[in-house]
This record gives sequence, C-alpha cells and structure tokens, in this order.
Amino acid sequence: MEKISLDNKTILVTGAAGFIGSNLVLRLFKEVNGATIIGIDNMNDYYDVRLKEYRLSVISTEAERSLDKLGMTNGNAWKFVKGDIANRDTIDGIFAEYHPHIVVNLAAQAGVRYSITNPDAYIQSNMIGFYNILEACRHNPVEHLVYASSSSVYGGNKKVPFSTDDRVDNPVSLYAATKKSNELFAHCYSKLYNIPTTGLRFFTVYGPAGRPDMAYFGFTNKLLKGETIQIFNYGNCRRDFTYVDDIVEGVIRVMQGAPERKNGEDGLPVPPYAVYNIGGGQPENLLDFVQILQEELVRAGVLPADFDFEAHKELVAMQPGDVPTTYADATALERDFGFVPKITLREGLRKFAEWYKEYYQ
Repeated sequence: MEKISLDNKTILVTGAAGFIGSNLVLRLFKEVNGATIIGIDNMNDYYDVRLKEYRLSVISTEAERSLDKLGMTNGNAWKFVKGDIANRDTIDGIFAEYHPHIVVNLAAQAGVRYSITNPDAYIQSNMIGFYNILEACRHNPVEHLVYASSSSVYGGNKKVPFSTDDRVDNPVSLYAATKKSNELFAHCYSKLYNIPTTGLRFFTVYGPAGRPDMAYFGFTNKLLKGETIQIFNYGNCRRDFTYVDDIVEGVIRVMQGAPERKNGEDGLPVPPYAVYNIGGGQPENLLDFVQILQEELVRAGVLPADFDFEAHKELVAMQPGDVPTTYADATALERDFGFVPKITLREGLRKFAEWYKEYYQ
C-alpha cells in the first residue's frame, strides 16, 4: 500500500452536495491543511434540492472558518462546480484546470426502486459518468481514485456476512448492476493504465441531512404528517446501518492508502485495485430500528409523547429489487486501515432526530 498525505493536495469530490459527499468535504476542511477541494454536483431534483443547497451552505461556512483559523497560507480552498459527471467536457475541464491528485467519486444516481422506473438516470450517471472520471484519471497523474460501490451488488446472497470474496454476478436491480459495472471498469483501468483504484461497498448509511428517500427519513416525514409507514417483508428485514461520520472516517483513511503499483512475475503491472466493504458489521432488525427511531423522535420533540405508533405502522410484502438482509464483513478494512465503526444505532438516530427538529421545525 502506498501512503498518501492529503495536505497541500488537490482533491476532487464528485457528488459534493450529496449526503456522504458533503460530510466528507466538511471533514477534509477540519483535518487537512493547505488543500484545494473541488466539488461537483448536478443538483438534480431526485429529492428536495433545498437540502443539497443547505449542505453546500454548511460547507461554505466551514471553508471560511478554515481560512480564518489557519490563515490564508494553510487554509483549504473550496471550489464548487455545478455540473454533471456524465458531461465529458465538464469533467475534462475540471481536470485541465485543477489537476486533482486524489479523486473521490461519490456522484451517482442512488436508490434501488427508482432504478426500476427511471433506468436512464442510472446509465447516464453511474456508467457514463464513471467512465468519464476513469478517462480523466487515465490522462492525468492521479495518485488514487476512490469510488462508491454498494452492498446492493450482493443481490440475494444468502451467505452472511457478505464478503468481498463472494461472487456478485447476479444483481437484482439495475442500480446494483451499475455499481458492479463500476468495479469492473475500475479493474480494467487499473490493469491497463496502472491507476490505483479503491471501491467501497457502502452499507445503509444514515444520519443528519441524509437522503429523504431513505427509510428512516421517509418514516419520519410520514409519521409527522399522520400517515402510515410501510415496513417491508413484514418486518423480517435486517440492515447493516452505518452512521455517516463512521463512513466518512473510513473513506478518509482509504484515501490515504492507495493500492501499490507493482509488476508481477511476467513483468506486467499487477492491477493496483482494491474493493472493501464499509459497514457497521452489526445488522439490525427493521422493527427494532423503527422502535428506536420513534423513541428518539419523541425525545427530540419531533413527535408528541402520546403519539400512537401502532396505528401508523403497516407490515407489507417485500418490494422488487430489495433484499432481506445486508451484513458487512468489514474485517479487511479493519486489517488494512484500522477502521471500526463506533457510533451505535441509538446514538446515530438521536443525532438525526435532533437535526430534523432544528431543520424542519
């Protein structure tokens, strides 16, 4: 593994107004010195754009604080580009102007169910967009490309916990298929062009200012309106929930450790390529999750203490594209980077509930 310092580097984060991307940028401002951080996001309306604008405003505030605290010489510069990674000219222009040393590709059309009805968005962003990133890395001296894959690639895998050694040739959604294609594309470019790439298979990420299409966020919105929430597979679902701060900690550690460039016995480059699971390693039953969520929503004052939860819950069958269990075997990430998630589900949902109260009410 090649150690990389992030100080005084130019770092490109795609999907910078997204949930994980914005939290990553915030952490970089707090922990890195003298970096130029480039963010790109197309600001699409897959969910409320105001939430993305809110995240960007928080980043701008942190960027100003970084300059004030460290001084102009050691502070981090922030550049935001409103653009789409599926636009080749946009990506080539960013690389030509800023020459990023490290690229973190988090821009993607997310969501399993949306991919069933709107496949075009997934082909454009997740495949063409990622191809554009790879091509730009090919023609520029990039030290490390880190990119988002997904636990969805495991499909209906019945063996748990999910290991990166498992076969993942049978995706059950187009979203999963595009994420597996990212790993294949990355391996090819690592092999052909000696580009160090690391894919991270994210498991259900949650936290403040998250995606409204995620269950915990959607449940909260519906309960607040007095609507009924649907719990799929009659509650017999388990998810490996990972708090966003833990995810970002893992991403930053991985950014600083690129797969080593080296030659094999045949004298040809061995692909500097790696894929890791990044998850909590502790799957939670969906009914238990909902119970903790409702307790924390009451505690934060989002919902009244006498709210009748039982009257607002409905157990329903599994939806197409969903899987009953996600469970990360993240031992490789712990072995190579010392990464162990620390934030419990209750602690994380408490932070979400407190943020929700402040933001919406």
